[in-house]
This record gives sequence, structure tokens and C-alpha cells, in this order.
Amino acid sequence: MIMFMRTWIEAVLRGMPRYRFLLACTPVVCGFFFVAPWPSNADEMRLASIGLRAGITGASVLGEEQQQTFREYDAVARIDLPWGWYSQSGWGLGTRVLVSAGALDGGGETGFITSLIPAVSLGSRDGRFSIDVGIGGALLTNHQFGQQNFGGPFQVAATLGVSIPVYGPFGAGYRFQHYSDAGLYGTDSRGADFHMIELTYRF
Repeated sequence: MIMFMRTWIEAVLRGMPRYRFLLACTPVVCGFFFVAPWPSNADEMRLASIGLRAGITGASVLGEEQQQTFREYDAVARIDLPWGWYSQSGWGLGTRVLVSAGALDGGGETGFITSLIPAVSLGSRDGRFSIDVGIGGALLTNHQFGQQNFGGPFQVAATLGVSIPVYGPFGAGYRFQHYSDAGLYGTDSRGADFHMIELTYRF
């Protein structure tokens, strides 16, 4: 499924500028959270899990050659929102916000990175099994890493993640995370795609 999503995004990007594609996605995602009349079987907004993540960039940035290899290390919190739909079996759709803070390292430089990403999830109500997809924003304290320029401090952040239980309240997961300035700082900038491993603790 992850490879399918990546191939689909690359195909779309070949036909339109990146910034138009990413900006077009924003109102769609916002509509899921704030406009669509979802049946609400969820609890109140709550801190659902905390965790640690580490990841490395691949060879390309959604079809473009990566100029530097990056590593990201961060802490992440998942906040469940009170909008969703779950069947009596406990499976369905939910909404959440992913908040992270950590370090981005590459090209001999290190910077602080933080992100806030609203997401829609498909899986079990307790969050033990879930697939989520979302789009939000990230802030960088440094946007020049060796040969690669991210363009500026603000980045659009898109994510696709899979989570599974490991033992008791502990879980693990894989996350694909994309950062891009969406053309806000010109045409010479380039973002990064991360393949990340997550270790989480559910409350």
C-alpha cells in the first residue's frame, strides 16, 4: 500500500507543480476534520500515546534526486480528536493530531524541527492497529544543510503511517514523512522524504 501511495503521488506531481498539489490537498483534509458531518462515537480529545522515532531519507524526494542524506530523531505525541465513526466491533475511522519535536541532521549541519499534522486514521478504536494519513506543517531552525536548501523555516508536512501492538501498551510502526516548502520560497528549494521507525506507549 505504501508503494502504491508513493507511485500515485509521483504520477500526480508529474502533471502539476508540487505547490499546487500540496495546497490543493489542504482544504480536503480540513474538510474531513471540521466540515464533514461525521457520526461521533469517539471520546473527548485526549493524549493517546507518546513515542520516539528515528528515520533516514531515501534516494529521491517524490521523484527528484536527493541532494543530501538526512537523519531525523524526534519525540512524538498522538492526540485523539472527538470526531470519528466506529462500529460495534471497535473498528472504523478516527481523527487525530500528531505533534513532534526533535533534530534534523544532514550535510554536516543539525537543526531543530517540530511538526503538527492533523490526520485521519483507519483501524481499531483503541489505536493498537491503525493506518493514518495526514497533512500539516513543520518548522525548521535551519533550512540550509550542505548542498540542500529547504527554502525557508516553514515546511508543508505530509505523512502516511502504520502502527501495530508489540506487548501490552507498547507498539511499533512505520511512517513515511514528506517535507516540502510547496513552492513558497521559489523553485530552487528541495524537501526530503523520510522512512521512520516508531516506538510508542499507549495510555
